[in-house]
Amino acid sequence: MRNIFNGMAVTLLLTGMASAADLPVPSTDFPRPPKGPMTFFLTSQGSGKGADLGGLAGADAHCQKLATDAGAGQFTWHAYLSTDGRDGKPIVNARDRIGKGPWRNAKSAVIAKSVGDLHADTVAQGRNGNLLNKATALSERGELIPGEGDKPNKHDVLTGTQQDGRAYKDKYDHTCSNWTNGGDKGSAQLGHFDRLSSFTSMSWNSAHPSTGCSEEKLAATGSGGLFYCFAVDGK
Repeated sequence: MRNIFNGMAVTLLLTGMASAADLPVPSTDFPRPPKGPMTFFLTSQGSGKGADLGGLAGADAHCQKLATDAGAGQFTWHAYLSTDGRDGKPIVNARDRIGKGPWRNAKSAVIAKSVGDLHADTVAQGRNGNLLNKATALSERGELIPGEGDKPNKHDVLTGTQQDGRAYKDKYDHTCSNWTNGGDKGSAQLGHFDRLSSFTSMSWNSAHPSTGCSEEKLAATGSGGLFYCFAVDGK
């Protein structure tokens, strides 16, 4: 566009048809893409009972309440959590319960365009797809959450998943008894929303296990009992 205007200016000046004051000025008022509504956030607060979230239903309700209070209750919200197959219940994969995307944070920044981008299903998606980090993993209020290097550090996020977003299929507890255990015993798989780590993995959804399920045990490794929420029907 700039070259076109420059060419017009040269032509008009050489032919004597216009002075410099008469030359067209290129517009900078180009249309911008509209900001989309919030369809993703990291909870600003946990359940208050460690990893006891009241199961998936309780975690989803927590997401829905926080979203509604923040003005995004028009969507159906689900927690990004997997569950183990136990007590006759089937395995649930976190990636299967969050919709298709894209997902935006409270500042309208896109954190992933699809489930494949979010989980780096291909090499290309792994390189460019997931934009989740400390600056973009905002709370429902649009606030930054304390991460590694902050006090207190709350970068451990409850997920119960492997890096591909699917539940574990071994005999061990990776979900604090499917998000119903808030005691010292048990364990939950955790991710690092800031994708930083001095000692373990930088994975956003599967960095390391917790040392227990209570508020105190979660806090010991840098967790506030927070988890990711996604709008299932958001676009």
